[in-house]
Amino acid sequence: MAKPIVAFQGEHGAYSEEAVRQKFGDHVETLPKRSFADIFSAIEGGEADYGVLPVENSVAGSINQAYDLLLERDLRVVGEICLRVKHCLMAPRGTKLEDIRVVRSHPQALAQCERTIREHGWEAEAVYDTAGSAKALAESPEEGIAAIASALAAEIYNLDILVRGIEDMTWNTTRFFVLGNQEAETDENSKTSLVFAVPHRPGALVDCLSEFARRGLNLTKLESRPRRNRPWHYVFYLDCEGHWQEPGCQAALMGLLSKAAFVKLLGSYPAECTPGGIKNGD
Repeated sequence: MAKPIVAFQGEHGAYSEEAVRQKFGDHVETLPKRSFADIFSAIEGGEADYGVLPVENSVAGSINQAYDLLLERDLRVVGEICLRVKHCLMAPRGTKLEDIRVVRSHPQALAQCERTIREHGWEAEAVYDTAGSAKALAESPEEGIAAIASALAAEIYNLDILVRGIEDMTWNTTRFFVLGNQEAETDENSKTSLVFAVPHRPGALVDCLSEFARRGLNLTKLESRPRRNRPWHYVFYLDCEGHWQEPGCQAALMGLLSKAAFVKLLGSYPAECTPGGIKNGD
């Protein structure tokens, strides 16, 4: 059986690649891509079977570019992954913690480790990618320089981990969508994601949401985003419990179609990220 090819954004060792391995195990071939849009193109062009796209972080919130691409492109959401993000401080072999003066990483990773960086008096330098900071340091070691990235990046680029878990908040978790061309198999614990817009009139949003409430379908996410082609108009991204093929969910979607300005179903898939806890990861 051929290994599935899964595209992700970043260098080898990125947290997105950790998410791929958490979901697919060792029987997978990972395909690094420069941008989120390149993930979509790789699947659409047959270069990859699946893609893993980060959509929100428990500390930083939603990743707007990812949600905009889900609206613009036509891939299906076939799964989700909750990855507990554990930032590691790493440096070339033989470096001691007291030698560190400067730490490099993606701006978001630096922000998530701000307290630790401040307490040690390190200077923070932003680069485009967490794993990229580890790769660059391994290729061109500099005295007193460390990187913040994943344990996988340290393993790949042969760097010493000086401190594990330097993130300020221990519940730091990123949610990823697994993208593909086909529908996911039905699961008894499913979640459905969609995007919709409402007519510009009083009560329109309440009318749309009532289709879910009437049928006892719990909403796990509701967020608005500006419509790019219509200033001061908005779309709503919604997640609800249930599969679109289940009678109650199907009836809610039909009711939504009759009241919304437009509806786009992103996909139904096995739920792994829930408000009460994380099914996958720790």
